[in-house]
Amino acid sequence: MLDVATTTPALAQRWVEQVRVLRAELGWSVTAEVVTRLHCAGASLAAAAADDQLFTATEVNELAWLRLVATADAPAWPLAPGYPAVFDAVAACQTLRRAAAAERAPRLLALMQEAQRRGIGMLCDDDSCSLGGGSGSHTWPLQALPDTVDWTPLCDVPIALVTGSNGKTTTVRLVAAMSAAAGRAPGFNCTDGVFVAGECVVRGDYSGPAGARAVLRHPRVHTAVLETARGGILRRGLAVRHADAAIVTNISPDHFGEYGVHDLSDLADAKLVVARVLTADGTLVLNADDPLLVAKSAALTVPLAWFAHADAHPLLHACRASGGNTCGVADGRLRLHLRGVAHDLGAIATMPLTVAGSATYNIANLAGAALLAAAMGIGVEHIITVCQHFGARRDDNPGRLDRWQIGGVELLVDYAHNPEGLDGLLRVAERLRATSDGRIGLLLGQAGNRDDAAIRALADVAAAHQPNRVVLKDIPGMLRGRTPGEVPELLRRALLNAGLAAADLYVELDELEAARQLLAWARRGDVLVLPVHAAGTRLALASWLDTLTR
Repeated sequence: MLDVATTTPALAQRWVEQVRVLRAELGWSVTAEVVTRLHCAGASLAAAAADDQLFTATEVNELAWLRLVATADAPAWPLAPGYPAVFDAVAACQTLRRAAAAERAPRLLALMQEAQRRGIGMLCDDDSCSLGGGSGSHTWPLQALPDTVDWTPLCDVPIALVTGSNGKTTTVRLVAAMSAAAGRAPGFNCTDGVFVAGECVVRGDYSGPAGARAVLRHPRVHTAVLETARGGILRRGLAVRHADAAIVTNISPDHFGEYGVHDLSDLADAKLVVARVLTADGTLVLNADDPLLVAKSAALTVPLAWFAHADAHPLLHACRASGGNTCGVADGRLRLHLRGVAHDLGAIATMPLTVAGSATYNIANLAGAALLAAAMGIGVEHIITVCQHFGARRDDNPGRLDRWQIGGVELLVDYAHNPEGLDGLLRVAERLRATSDGRIGLLLGQAGNRDDAAIRALADVAAAHQPNRVVLKDIPGMLRGRTPGEVPELLRRALLNAGLAAADLYVELDELEAARQLLAWARRGDVLVLPVHAAGTRLALASWLDTLTR
C-alpha cells in the first residue's frame, strides 16, 4: 500500500502501468491485482504481491510513484544506499532483484500452501510464523522454519472479530466472560492489552493485528475474541485470514482524514472488512439501530444476525421470519432469538452493566455480545449468567463506566473518546443526579489526531448537557503532532461559543491532577464524569479512588 497526498486519475493510471513494468522486470505476475482509490486528500495505491515479496513490493510501489513525480533537479528524497535509483532504470532493477532474492522464502510459501490444503490457520509477521491457533498452535522464527511439520496436534480455535466505533472493548470482555462461563479459556486483545484466562499477559493498546497474533499464539487459549480497531485495519490489515463470527457495533464520526477515510461511508467500509474473512458458515452481527450499517448490509453476502434496542424492530422481525438470529428488548427484558426459539436473558434493569437501564449503549453491547457468543457456539445458559452478573465487580470491565461513591459524590470513569460515547456517558450522569439535584463536573480532552471540526463536535456534545464545571486536559502520549495545551484551547473556545460561562471552564493539562481538582470542587450529590484515556492514568486514578473509598 502506498498513500500519496495528491494525484489525478491520469497519474494514478500511469502509476499502475509503471508497477506492471517493474513487475515484468522482476519476473512477477503482471496480471496480479493493482488498485487505485482516489479521495479528497490524495489516493491509496495498492498492489498485490507474493507473501515472501512484500517488502520488495513496497519498493516497487515507491519507485513507480517516484518515476512519475520526481525530477532530476528535485528528487522526492535523498536516495540512500540500497534504495532503487529513480533516474537509472538498469541500476534500479538490479537493486530490486537483489531485494527480491534476499527476501525469497520458498519454505514459507510451501508451509502456507500446505496449511491452506489442510485447512489450518497460519499467522506471519516480521519475525515469526505460526500454524494453528491458541492451544493448537506452534510458532517458529522466520529464520528457523522446519523442514518437516508434525501436523497432528495443530488445529484452530474459534475466532470472533469485534469492531465498530464504540463498545468494542466492552463487547470483547462480555464475549470472553461468556466463553469462560462455558468452560473455554478465552484470550482477547483490546485497547488495554492482551488477556488470557482472566490474566493480563501484556499491557498497552493491542487492538490491532499484533494483539490478535499474541492471543492466537498463546498456548492456553481455547477461544479468541479479537478487538479489531479501524487504525489497525487501515495500517496493517487483518491478522487472520478466517474467522467464525464478527460484529460491527456501530458507526459514528471519528478519525476522519486518516488513511483516506473522510466520511461515515468510508469508515463503515473499513470496518466491514471483517466480513471478508468469515468462514462459509460464519455470522456477521450488525446493529439495526445504525442506519448506515442497515444500508451497507444490502451488499453483504454473509449470514447476518441483527440486534437493536427494540425487539420489535422491523429488521429484527424480518430476520427472525427468515430463520435468522436477533436480540433486543421487549417489555423491559432482553430477548435472544436463535433459530426460531426465543430465550429470555433477564430484566434489563437488574443487569449491572446497564446502571438500572440508564446506560442504553451497554444494553446494545449486551445484545450484540449475546448474538456473537451464540454464533461461537456458547450455550444460552452461559450467556444469561454473564448478562445477569457482568459489571457488578469493577474488574469485570475496568475503565468502562467504572463507578465510585466518595463522600456522597458519584464518580464515573470511562473511555468515552468521541461525541457518541460522551453523549451516552453524560446521559447516565444526568440519570444518576436526577434524585439528588446535584451538579455535573466533567473532565474533557481529545487525542491530537482528530481534526479541529471533530474536536469542536466533542465540545458541542459536552455543552449540550450543561455541565456545571469543565476541566480541560491533554491526553498523555496522544498529542500526535499537536503542542501541549493546543487541544484544550480548541475545546475551551468551542465550549464558550456553545454558551458555557468562562468561569466554569478550567485548564489542567495533567489528567490525574485534573481529576483531583474536580473532586476537590465536588459536594455531596454531585456527579463527576471522568473520561480518562491514558492507561497509566486510569490505573493511577483507580488506585487513588480506591484509597479514598477505604
